[in-house]
Amino acid sequence: MSQGPKTQRLTVLMALPPPDPQFVLRGTSAPVHTLHFSCGGPEPDIPLLFSGSENGFIHVWNLKTHRVDTALDGHGRKSVYCVETMGGKDRLLSQGRDQRICLWDLAEGRTSVTDSVFTEHMGFCRCSLLKVAQGRWLMAMAARSLEEVQILELPSKTSVCTLKPEVGAKLGMPMCLKLWQLSCGSQPVLLAGYEDGSVVLWNVSMGKALSQLSCHQEPVMSLDFDSEKAKGISGSSEKVLSIWCLNEQQNLQVYKTHELVNAGISDITIRPDKKILATAGWDHRIRIFSWKKLKPLAVLDYHTATVHCVSFSDHSSPWDRLLAAGSKDQRISVWSIYAQT
Repeated sequence: MSQGPKTQRLTVLMALPPPDPQFVLRGTSAPVHTLHFSCGGPEPDIPLLFSGSENGFIHVWNLKTHRVDTALDGHGRKSVYCVETMGGKDRLLSQGRDQRICLWDLAEGRTSVTDSVFTEHMGFCRCSLLKVAQGRWLMAMAARSLEEVQILELPSKTSVCTLKPEVGAKLGMPMCLKLWQLSCGSQPVLLAGYEDGSVVLWNVSMGKALSQLSCHQEPVMSLDFDSEKAKGISGSSEKVLSIWCLNEQQNLQVYKTHELVNAGISDITIRPDKKILATAGWDHRIRIFSWKKLKPLAVLDYHTATVHCVSFSDHSSPWDRLLAAGSKDQRISVWSIYAQT
């Protein structure tokens, strides 16, 4: 049976050595814990990359000049481990080890924190944002009580609900969160990965757990979910990626597992076009897989320490889409792998 052009292209790709980074961003002076692209808007809008570092700074990188446009300091020099834009690059949310989530106004050169939420949570669980209407967002965050997740509406900061595991569930702390909905206007749901290795699906409106699945022997370090395919993926400190799906009864089921060469996944992200995914490894490497079959496509070997985070850009042009990885080695590697995968 003859191979199609797409298969031939991938076969050739696998025979080639992995690419080098397109460029490397230096200057954070600290390990990089989180990355977020903002490439939307009409041309000649300059694509930006936001990075959060262990020294408490958020750097706004200009992807044309490869330099820092702005350095934001709002977390009392405590590590920043989540940055997200809210409907454009002028509104930013950041979360730090100072137990604060800050909302920033960056319009017209401003660098001001306009509001903040005190989380009282001591862990590293990144909050999750979901746009539910124009100017309205839901935010899930690990709560003060160890096992609970709190849902707030932004910008009002109104409490929507607190998600509490059943008595005796012993899930431990929430480690990673992913708010999503099937379509705009449908019921918001939350996927939460816990310390005991479980992934739980929560109905936010009802404030109750719909399904629980034991995915890992160790805490779930990161997860991502593809709502179109009703399929998700999670990683932990183990050598295993767990792929799971959601059936029509909203029950989580293990779909397959994939054994890694080395243990430890810090971050997982599925590219917006749902074709590939990237993992950030404790072994200093970034791994690229096809999302459909979880076929390994590339191992990107540049960093000299743990890779903490990976992020895909949302550029309107496929050929300009990038992958960024932030590491304990204080560098951000930026890769152009779209055309090759």
